Amino acid sequence: MKKKVGHYAFIVGVVVAILLGLASANLDANTVAWLTSLLVVAGLLVGFINVTGKDTKDFLLTATILVLVASFGADKLGLEGVHYIGDYLSGIFQQMLAFIVPATVVIALEEVLQLAKAK
Repeated sequence: MKKKVGHYAFIVGVVVAILLGLASANLDANTVAWLTSLLVVAGLLVGFINVTGKDTKDFLLTATILVLVASFGADKLGLEGVHYIGDYLSGIFQQMLAFIVPATVVIALEEVLQLAKAK
């Protein structure tokens, strides 16, 4: 049951990150900052409840790829040439980073602790 809750929480977090990324171009900076902070906290919570055991390595590999790709996409210089939707894409990538990075850090730290216990 815990695994399903974590799975659905991750999916909901990604959807919220996408929606916030789309809306961030039209919201004031203070509202975006508050909503992004909530997204970071949600990422931390998902990191604590989501991945355990054998899924850890797969999650970390996939999350690392997502973080690398999203960080390149969040850079506005790379999306300057994309007319009309460049700001929206950049916002989506920034919010995905705000959600996925904290979850990845928590899971990576848990894995390091497990490795330290095993030796």
